Amino acid sequence: MREAPALYGRTVPVTEAAELPPAPEQAREVFGDRFADAVRYAELLAEAGVQRGLIGPREVPRLWERHILNCAVLSEAVPEAVTVCDVGSGAGLPGIPLALVRDDLNITLLEPLLRRTNFLTEVVELLGLDHVTVVRGRAEEVLGKLPPVHVVTARAVAPLDRLAAWGIPLLRPYGEMLALKGDTAEEELKASAAALSKLGAVETSILHVGEGIVDPLSTVVRVEVGESPGGVRFAAKRAKAARTGRARRRR
Repeated sequence: MREAPALYGRTVPVTEAAELPPAPEQAREVFGDRFADAVRYAELLAEAGVQRGLIGPREVPRLWERHILNCAVLSEAVPEAVTVCDVGSGAGLPGIPLALVRDDLNITLLEPLLRRTNFLTEVVELLGLDHVTVVRGRAEEVLGKLPPVHVVTARAVAPLDRLAAWGIPLLRPYGEMLALKGDTAEEELKASAAALSKLGAVETSILHVGEGIVDPLSTVVRVEVGESPGGVRFAAKRAKAARTGRARRRR
């Protein structure tokens, strides 16, 4: 038995299971000056993350290709110097790899479960990610409390129609949701067309990113919104939440 890297001075016993493979050469290319931090993050996922139930032990051998690099290449689709909310961030995927690649972004990791937000907070502090904030809550709970963002990201959170209902209302006008999906991306997009339209989507597309980095390429569903993210109903909810917040601050 060995010990996981310390988080806030604590160590977590780890039974010998699948070993984390060395970082592939592509990781050096993607993370650049942050490569050492990316390795540290991978180690935390493989050890403390597994022990806390954030990552399945069977995922450890493929952490780099299937998870970390798969998420890092999402940066190709994110505009420069924007605000991002990673909905249902879990163990920090895709938010943490994205933050390691792009220090020009202001990223919020939104996660409802306490054990996950504790892990995320510890990782953010250990890696010195000053442009990342961890918020505990559900998307529907923080609506109107967090400033609207340019981009919402998500991975393995929910089917597209349900994910859109949570994520799109968090966007500012003319923002976009970027959802990492698998082989079902096109099918989900077609099935969700009506729901997306009601939520204020004006354009949708499927992107493939990570050429020369990951194989297969990462599949991203992009949903762009117009001037009313979430539609009329959510505009009213945002306005009501904002009024409530202002009233509380005056007390």
